Amino acid sequence: MDRRGQRGQPPRIGVTEARLFLPSPDLPKTAAFFRITNTGGARDRLVGVTSSAVTGEISLSRHRMTGRGAAYRQATTSLPVPAGGALDMSPETSDVTVPVTAHWRRGDVVPFTLRFEHSGRVEAKAVVVRPGEG
Repeated sequence: MDRRGQRGQPPRIGVTEARLFLPSPDLPKTAAFFRITNTGGARDRLVGVTSSAVTGEISLSRHRMTGRGAAYRQATTSLPVPAGGALDMSPETSDVTVPVTAHWRRGDVVPFTLRFEHSGRVEAKAVVVRPGEG
């Protein structure tokens, strides 16, 4: 079906490729990344993330570049998921900033609940990986 046939349909959200970076020693936060697809005919927005395995506030961030080429995180209240498209989080684009509240090890699985403006809650499990790993 082409996109014209999807117009008027609600968003249909799927979450794959969920990963959580293994925290660096002595740093209070780490990052989680998700691939969020929307096969529906209307856009949606990721508006929040929670986890039963995390104590503290989880936030959404966009990654920005300064005029001198340095990167920084900018907190945001939502991330768009286009109709018929995807939000691919990465260290270059956006992430979910997670307080380090557990002693995670490579290969651990951490549950998350992603909240969307129109689609509601979607459950995902992120695998703990070293930065740079798939």
